Amino acid sequence: MTLPKKISTHNFWSFLWHAGFLALAKNFMDVDTIIPAMLVEAGGGAMHIGIMTAIMLGGSSFTQLFFAPYLSNKTFKKKFLLGGINVRIISLVGLGVLLFLLKGEQVGYVLWLVFLFITLFSLAGAFANVSYYDILGKSVNPQKRKTFFSSNQIISGVIVLGAAFLVKIVLVWKSFPVNYALMFFIGGALLLIASGGFWSIRETVPSTMKISGVRNFLSIMKHELKSNKKLAYFLGFINTQGIAISFLPFVILYAKENFQTQSSDTGNFLLFKVIGIVFVSLLVLLGAKKLKYNLLLYSNVLLSLLLGVMAWGISGIDSMKYIFVVGGVVYSLYTMSMNGLLLEISGTENRALYTGFAGAGNILPALFPLLGGTLIQLFGFGSFFALFMIIIASSVFFIFKIDCKK
Repeated sequence: MTLPKKISTHNFWSFLWHAGFLALAKNFMDVDTIIPAMLVEAGGGAMHIGIMTAIMLGGSSFTQLFFAPYLSNKTFKKKFLLGGINVRIISLVGLGVLLFLLKGEQVGYVLWLVFLFITLFSLAGAFANVSYYDILGKSVNPQKRKTFFSSNQIISGVIVLGAAFLVKIVLVWKSFPVNYALMFFIGGALLLIASGGFWSIRETVPSTMKISGVRNFLSIMKHELKSNKKLAYFLGFINTQGIAISFLPFVILYAKENFQTQSSDTGNFLLFKVIGIVFVSLLVLLGAKKLKYNLLLYSNVLLSLLLGVMAWGISGIDSMKYIFVVGGVVYSLYTMSMNGLLLEISGTENRALYTGFAGAGNILPALFPLLGGTLIQLFGFGSFFALFMIIIASSVFFIFKIDCKK
């Protein structure tokens, strides 16, 4: 079935509506700054940061191994997309209530309940993610996709940049834990508004692929790995370069332990990260038709290595702003290039399936934060920074093999 241009354009703007308000919501639940800072304020250490990062940035993606077979059997996936985002809204509100009622003597006990809400929030995101890419892939025409990803980043970045000042105000307005409770209440409300974009989507192209279960899913994955060599190299890429997005939470911990950062500093870190996102997103948007994925991929490797070097040489709290600017650039480039590559190496019918492959193969990013937390506890931050740079450097091999000309 051919997708009419009018419907494609309508869906393009529906996805951007969601992206814009999601970006605003992300300010109040940022996984690189706000959530790790909240855990540290609550008494968490390196292992807590490792567990949190593993759940939010790696482990949740791995669960797509189970979600993808189920969702691939569904002809239309809009209601599952809406179900996932609604659970995320409920989780944020629940987390806000928990923190709002938190008393000093309850910190240790409540810390694990915080993990419960974070886990629910992350799993719901992984569930929705499978449907999201399937619907995006068949509801927006191919020639508009790179424009969508770059527009998504720049619009989101501008919105987040403006809202970052509001985040700083909320963080210093009240003391812990009320300030973070307010953050999650606001985040939940904004995510509710963002869901309006999904309600507006016109899903007209049905899916016809059927999968009988996880065993059949793994069998198909094995077949696809043999027939589509770029899939194997793509999985190698996300398992190496993918650890870059789990780096900044440990920098937050490093700053707290070495420079005794406060809530206002966390707001500044978020602001500098957003500056990096806006800067690189604007460059990509302006050159969307000329820039090749290969350039974006290799550039991100070099910047990720620079990120490790800069973290290793931190001399004071003032120098940390540069780390978060580069961290924002790395995050933005990885998000755009990974999502774009996934759409390029997959076809219309198997896109939900390939999203599941990407999640199931997301092993190292799931384990790296746990390993990183252990390394920091046993040997210090230097060993963690060294391991990070070694793994990042190895991603060059997979990028070379993918050799995406688009």
